[in-house]
Amino acid sequence: MTLTTLPTAKLELDTPALCLDLDALQANIREAVALCRQYGVDWRPHAKCHKSPDIARLIMEAGAVGLTCAKLGEAEVFAAVGVRDLLVANILVGRHKIARLVELRKIADPIICLDHVSQAEPISQAMAAAGLRVRTMLEIDIGLQRVGLLPGEEALRLAQRVADLPGLELVGVMGYEGHLQMVEDPAEKRKQVQGALGQLVETKEQLLRSGLPCPIVSCGGTGSFELAVAQPGVTEVQAGGAIFMDAYYREKCQVTRFQYALTILTTVVSRPAPDRAIIDAGRKTMNMEIHVPLVVGRKDIQVQRLSAEHGSLKLEASAQDLQIGDRLELIPGYGDLTTLLHDRFYACRGDQVEAVWPITARGRLQ
Repeated sequence: MTLTTLPTAKLELDTPALCLDLDALQANIREAVALCRQYGVDWRPHAKCHKSPDIARLIMEAGAVGLTCAKLGEAEVFAAVGVRDLLVANILVGRHKIARLVELRKIADPIICLDHVSQAEPISQAMAAAGLRVRTMLEIDIGLQRVGLLPGEEALRLAQRVADLPGLELVGVMGYEGHLQMVEDPAEKRKQVQGALGQLVETKEQLLRSGLPCPIVSCGGTGSFELAVAQPGVTEVQAGGAIFMDAYYREKCQVTRFQYALTILTTVVSRPAPDRAIIDAGRKTMNMEIHVPLVVGRKDIQVQRLSAEHGSLKLEASAQDLQIGDRLELIPGYGDLTTLLHDRFYACRGDQVEAVWPITARGRLQ
């Protein structure tokens, strides 16, 4: 979409609109790269938070080694625009996905993850039949209790099998410490994250002692970014949401070094009571299950509830002069579950819309 069909002033946009502060976005990207370089760790950020080739370009130009994708469909979108180094951080099962993975391997150099030989063998057969090899990591359960092998002997046995399979190239281990991101006490959080990631690193050491390759140890969410990069033995982090920040990461995960870059511009459409205002942004615009959205610059206004198309705001006495037609900006409660509801970002520099970026990988759930 070109600016010839749009107002160039942010406040003239129709609402609700998903807006990006380019200065904050670029500062966050620089900060993430600098944090990784401080510890000699690679940055392979998750693209699930933005799903945008335009943002991927900024991230890669800043020094990321590649992208992490939540789904194969996301990886296909980024491969189509020239990103080759793509970690698909989701286990791929079934003939449709395996056939697509073979095609993806022809134009990119993806990494897949798995936790069982029943996943590995069909992929091995398909890759070998195509004369290809795909980089493969073992997913280790370090406490999240989602997918993943137990650390240690169980992981070693699968690693030995993967190393022997044609079409697969064993390149490392990955794990996710997401269950620890909201630990409140900083010292306790550090201790628990170190313990969880230590299991991942010890699995790497066990593979190396057995003569197996393990050049990559991948982990790290935004809520534990600063702890993951400092863990000895970790080679890369996947934290991606730091580029946007949101209320969840700031308020519940205590992440303070990144700026709010993502906002929702909304309009007051009704004033049914002195202490209540209604906006045109509801559940189809933003998510509040992980954390309630925040109103930029207005601690005297709280998002009280969301219906499908409306948001209800509670107004303190100092905010009761709010008028129908007034504009407000909201910080999403959780960016990942907000971006996927929109078709585009309005990329703004100050008060001006500088670009419109399509969210191209939206809906790529397969």
